[in-house]
Amino acid sequence: MNSKQWIEKGDKYIIKTYGRYPLVPVRGEGCYLWDADGKRYLDFLAGVAVNNLGHCHPRVVAALQKQAGELIHCSNFYHIPQQIELAELLCSNSFADRAFFCNSGAEANEAAIKLARKYSREKFGPERFEIITAISSFHGRTMATVSATGQEKVQRFFDPLLHGFKHVPFNDAEALRAAVTPATCAIMLEPIQGEGGVVIPSAEYFREVRRICDENNLILIFDEVQTGIGRTGKLFAHEHFDIAPDIMTLAKALAGGAPIGTMLAREAIAESFGPGTHGSTFGGNPLVTAAALAAVRTILEEDILENTLKMGTYLCQRLTDLQGKFPFITDVRGIGLIIGAELAIPGAEIVRKALEKGLLINVAQDRVLRFVPPLTVGTQEIDAMLAILEEVLTELPAAP
Repeated sequence: MNSKQWIEKGDKYIIKTYGRYPLVPVRGEGCYLWDADGKRYLDFLAGVAVNNLGHCHPRVVAALQKQAGELIHCSNFYHIPQQIELAELLCSNSFADRAFFCNSGAEANEAAIKLARKYSREKFGPERFEIITAISSFHGRTMATVSATGQEKVQRFFDPLLHGFKHVPFNDAEALRAAVTPATCAIMLEPIQGEGGVVIPSAEYFREVRRICDENNLILIFDEVQTGIGRTGKLFAHEHFDIAPDIMTLAKALAGGAPIGTMLAREAIAESFGPGTHGSTFGGNPLVTAAALAAVRTILEEDILENTLKMGTYLCQRLTDLQGKFPFITDVRGIGLIIGAELAIPGAEIVRKALEKGLLINVAQDRVLRFVPPLTVGTQEIDAMLAILEEVLTELPAAP
C-alpha cells in the first residue's frame, strides 16, 4: 500500500492519541528513513532520541537476529544471561550497584518512585513519602509519572492525580531547598529538560541539589531516559556536572530501538525491593537485553562519544550562524547532540515545512526546535539538514 492508503487505514483503526504527521516510514538506515512511497527523509529526530546509533545499526540488527533464533522470551521467574550481562555492564560503567529492567522510560520512573518511597518508609517511617520534581519536567504517561511531571498540559483531564508530588522551578536551588519538608523523601530531576525545551541548568545548581539531598537524607533520582546512553557526549548526562544520583532511570536509546527501560540504584537503596515488591512481565527479556548489550558496547567501544561532542559543537556553531540571518532565532543551546534552537515564533509550521522537504525535526514547548540526530551523524548530514532548514526559514512570512 502507498502512504495515503496506510494513513486512511490507520485513521480507521488506531486510537488517536497522537497528532501524527503524514509520514509512513517503512525502512531506515543510518540517518535516513524511507516512506511507503519511496521518498527519503533526513532524520534529526531519531525516534525521539531513541536511535542513537542510527536506524538498523549492524551490531544491533545482528544481535536481534541471533537472539530471535535462540530464545525471545522466557520469564523473570528464571535467570536470564543477557539480562545479567547488561546489568553488569551498566553498573560497572556507572555509580550503581543494581539494575531493574522494564519496558519503557515511564515504567523505569514508576519503579524509581516506588523504590524511593519504600526505602524511605522502611528507614524513616510512613510519613516520609513526598517527591519534589521540576516545573516543565516530563517523566512519563502513567498516573504516577504524570503526577510527577511538571506540565499542566500532560496532567489535565486525569484528576485526581496521585498525591505526594511537589513541583518547583528548575535551576533554582533556593526554591528547591525551601520546598523540602519532613515529608520529603526524594528529589527527581532530568539533567537536561528535553521535552521542557532543552533547558540546561548550571553545574552549581546540581552541586547544590546533591548537598540538599545529603543534608536531609533524601534520595536523588536522575531521569536520564532521554539524555542517557551517549546523547550528551558522555554515557550519562550527569557526568558533565561532576555529581552522581542514588537512582537513575534509562530507556529510549538503551537497546538501539528495541523497547526497554531500566532503573539503576545504589545497593543500600536497592535492598528495599525484595521478591514480590515490583515486577515486569517482559522487562529485560533475552531479545531486548541482547540488543541493549550490542548498543551499549558499540557506544563504549567505538568513537561514538567523541563524535557526539565534535558534531554537537559543529551543529551548535552552524545554528548560531543561522541565528545571525534569522533574528527570530533567539537562542541556541545544547550539550552533545541534544540541541535546541529557541524561537520568537511558534515552531510547528517550520517542522511541517521541513517534513515536506524531507527533513525530520520536532518542536518542544511550542517554540524550541529540537535536534536529536543519531550520534553517528557527520558534517555532511548536518550541512544537508541546515540547507533544508535555511530554505524553510527563508520561505516563512516576515516574523518578529
